[in-house]
Amino acid sequence: MSQQLNLNIIDEVATVTLNRPDIHNAFNTELIAELTTAFIHLNDNANVRVVVLTGTGKSFSAGADLNWMRSMADAGETENREDSIRLAAMFRAINNVNKPVIASVNGHAFGGGVGMLACADMVISVDSAKFGLTEVKLGLIPATIAPLVQAKIGQSQMRRYAISGEVFDAVQAMRIGLVHEVVTAAALDATVQRHINLYQQAGPIAAAECKQLVQTVAAFAHQDATQQDAVTSAWIARLRVSPEGQQGLQAFLNKTQPGWKK
Repeated sequence: MSQQLNLNIIDEVATVTLNRPDIHNAFNTELIAELTTAFIHLNDNANVRVVVLTGTGKSFSAGADLNWMRSMADAGETENREDSIRLAAMFRAINNVNKPVIASVNGHAFGGGVGMLACADMVISVDSAKFGLTEVKLGLIPATIAPLVQAKIGQSQMRRYAISGEVFDAVQAMRIGLVHEVVTAAALDATVQRHINLYQQAGPIAAAECKQLVQTVAAFAHQDATQQDAVTSAWIARLRVSPEGQQGLQAFLNKTQPGWKK
């Protein structure tokens, strides 16, 4: 990793740290590429059980880098489309990584920073953090992150905050489902560690399958109940007879610990 992004792996936990504190960990072309690559590699790393995503300095991420935005303002529509596709691929890499992702929100998150939080499975924020989908203030819209953020906070809250660009605090972020827990800065690391410990109690394959399950169930809107039941029944049947499922069931029945537990 470059100086813009730090990746450390210790005891099956990968910590991905945005490291551009002087510009509030804002994105540019290089950081987008490095984040995409990092999460693709983490997806393939069987030695990693949990991923923590955080930032250095006073902010989690302010979204787009000013110089990057300036270059896109000077580019044509085709180049802007290609750039946006690369940004979307970054968010999808974070969202679809086959490990639990904890966002440790050390400070403010705006625009694309909110998009990254929408990709996390657990979001823990310091109580001083502010949030906002502020693109409309620039005459733009949060298009690339919209599917992910709306899935997280719902259409009603998306309409309120995306259209107004209103900035809100951590308590409100928790009320609308963007953030799961709000803690003091002093308690952030311990709270993150508590959730790391919880995730390490889960079967690693089961955790990955659960992430797919949530997204599959969300897409059930246009399927009838019979189709839904067929998909979910086949899914659990496959996992019950899998090696990990058998190990977990036998450990439960025999009152022992499965091999993946710390």
